[in-house]
Amino acid sequence: MDLAPAKWIWLPSERTLACTFVLFRREIEVTNPAEARGWIVADSRYRLTVNGQRVQWGPAPHDPRYAEADQVDLSGHLTEGTNCIGVEVLFFGHGDGTWPFGKPGLLMRLEIDGKELITDAGWKCIVDRSHPPGQFARWFLRALQEHFDARLHPVGWDMPGFDDSKWLAAQVLNNQPDCSAFAGGYKNYLNEIWLTDQSKTSIIERTIPFMREEWHDAKPRFLDRVTWQGDPRDWFEFRTPGLFTLANQPVTETVPVGAQAVTYELQEEMVGWPGFAIEASEGTVVELMIQESHDHATSPWLDTHIYAWSQFICREGVNQFETFDFEAGRWLQLHVHEHTRPVTITRVGMRRRTFPWPRDPAIEVGDEALQKVFNAALNTIDNSAQETIVDGMGRERQQYSGDGSHQLHPIRYAYGETCLPARFLRTFAQGQLIDGVFADSWPAVDRLQRLWERNVDASDWGPLLDHSVGFIFDHYHHWMQSGDLEPTRQNWSRLVRFVDYLRSIQDGLLPVENLGVNAVWIDHDAFLSQGSKQCSFNLYVIAMLRDAFLLLAAALGEEAGEYRLFADDLLANCVAEFWNVERQMFGYLAPDGTFRTDDRALSTAVLYDLCPLSQVDASVQALAERPKFMGQSYPANMVWNYWALAKAGRIQPVLDDLRARWAPMRSVVEANALQEFWTTKPDATNLMSHCPLAPLTLLYQGIVGLWPTKPAFEEMVVWPQLGDIESLSVTAHTPQGEVWLEAEAGEIRISVPAKAVVRFGDHLFELGAGESVSLSRR
Repeated sequence: MDLAPAKWIWLPSERTLACTFVLFRREIEVTNPAEARGWIVADSRYRLTVNGQRVQWGPAPHDPRYAEADQVDLSGHLTEGTNCIGVEVLFFGHGDGTWPFGKPGLLMRLEIDGKELITDAGWKCIVDRSHPPGQFARWFLRALQEHFDARLHPVGWDMPGFDDSKWLAAQVLNNQPDCSAFAGGYKNYLNEIWLTDQSKTSIIERTIPFMREEWHDAKPRFLDRVTWQGDPRDWFEFRTPGLFTLANQPVTETVPVGAQAVTYELQEEMVGWPGFAIEASEGTVVELMIQESHDHATSPWLDTHIYAWSQFICREGVNQFETFDFEAGRWLQLHVHEHTRPVTITRVGMRRRTFPWPRDPAIEVGDEALQKVFNAALNTIDNSAQETIVDGMGRERQQYSGDGSHQLHPIRYAYGETCLPARFLRTFAQGQLIDGVFADSWPAVDRLQRLWERNVDASDWGPLLDHSVGFIFDHYHHWMQSGDLEPTRQNWSRLVRFVDYLRSIQDGLLPVENLGVNAVWIDHDAFLSQGSKQCSFNLYVIAMLRDAFLLLAAALGEEAGEYRLFADDLLANCVAEFWNVERQMFGYLAPDGTFRTDDRALSTAVLYDLCPLSQVDASVQALAERPKFMGQSYPANMVWNYWALAKAGRIQPVLDDLRARWAPMRSVVEANALQEFWTTKPDATNLMSHCPLAPLTLLYQGIVGLWPTKPAFEEMVVWPQLGDIESLSVTAHTPQGEVWLEAEAGEIRISVPAKAVVRFGDHLFELGAGESVSLSRR
């Protein structure tokens, strides 16, 4: 899109330090404030206000070469007379889990009162010294380590009548208004990167709605007196040990003089902007820590959430503070020191951000344990699937395929949301590297950093080939579940490039070691060694080629015969190398000479009919019983195991596992979320809200048994397997309408919006659009 005649603007300067905040303001006269709409884009983040009132925060994380402009609607915010438009822009500079690189800039075009308001030299700007420019990065994947000194903040800067006589006229950059900030000539001195061909960048309209924002109060739980043996800054900045001791005190609203730590608890794990109000003396320092899990009796000090720390310094009187960037967690701790009189802290909590789902999930199961697991899964999606679809907001905040993109299934089934998955396919594809592999955390700096780290043997993590394999599956499932083939059409040449890369490294089988900067992961837990992943990885690629890539090629009318031969050759070699005739399953010999397999290989073989002569019984039995010779995946990848058991008609082991391993999870019990690993401890670094959506995915695709047999669910199959579930009511959303299942008192009733085949026991029922069927479980 072209935002002309608006111009990219920035602070007059030769360089911009990392984590610099620049304030932009413009006063306008309005006579008819009925409508005021337009577009805004900034690198890296902005907060837009009108007459001092927050309007919106953005943009959504995206590839800086393909900037995404947010819609702006100021209708209802403007008043007759003089108004002030304020934009607070943060340039990350440091790489971030939501931002790989870029250049600073602000671009906005609005139509207000029948006139255009554009960014140009008429805007005034100033460095916001209340946020010190050049601030160090919080962590490897968090750019902003926020320090905010309210004493230095220009009060009323975004209000009409503010004296901006000492502010600077904005510098007009040489970027074109249809290209991103990265396309211009402003120097990125931190990385020495440039892109002189502006035609290689663009500005894209935002394709998803804005996040919903809602305030949630936190409750005070603990008050501890802190005795510092040294400078507090040495601990917060360097984690110097031995600097403090704690003594528990009764919780009161007024915090006494002397260093104190006040701990607050949110209702559940959530993502948003932590904030608080404090009445305090000038110079009072408040350090805000946030964490996902906590046991105050064991570890009263919060310090495990990857340096999740923000500092605020008070002006005299009442201060309202809120972090600029969003955080994830359930526990908040305010460390108050340097105050000369008692302080009063109020309104501690979080401005929670969640995606405005088009449909509400409807799940009621007459089993308390299962209901808790499904509820935790829904809250987990709220935390991890926002503008980008990430593995966990508490750590990387990065977008992954593979284990992370399993979330796309319940997003479509439970919420009927298809725009967010389509955006995932577009933005993730933009991170393709020169060799054809996708940078599996895009758009983030992670895999760019790993390129040089791998080259000097300083990291095990490189661009993960298995995530690129999963990305092709993501296209196929999106097409089948939404009917939208456009992302595949746009990305097809990229997908072909990746498959061609796989062909280039084939040596009978595809290797999983000595891949240069690239790497194969597959799973954390299921394998004895890196080399033991070869069978699973090759089966995964074969399944992708036969059951996703070739089908997408046919849908696009593309010739793909050579890729079918590639898949057949891989399968023949895989059977010859890894099929155990005696045990009738894929596996290999461990270093001690014993047989070994893993649930990923067995699940893939069962799901995609890769076992010779369809000999699947032994594999299914192993998946159901989990013998010691079978490696087991970590939670986010258990979906493969459950899919295979559902296909084999063995849902009961899945239900048993949900009750035995998922329902008792600490994260389910304490945070209403699904944790990263099977076991975790409080005050640990493991994520309490990750992306293991297997329970919710299998509710729709295994328990209800709903799969499209034609794109967009124009035709579908429903194979209900309720096992020992006595009562269940669930609605699945499809492009054709709702699929509804209710089970009660020995009866199952199913209603479908389009042509469907219902499988129940040995019986098949054909239904037309809008028809239903009642089935007896007796």
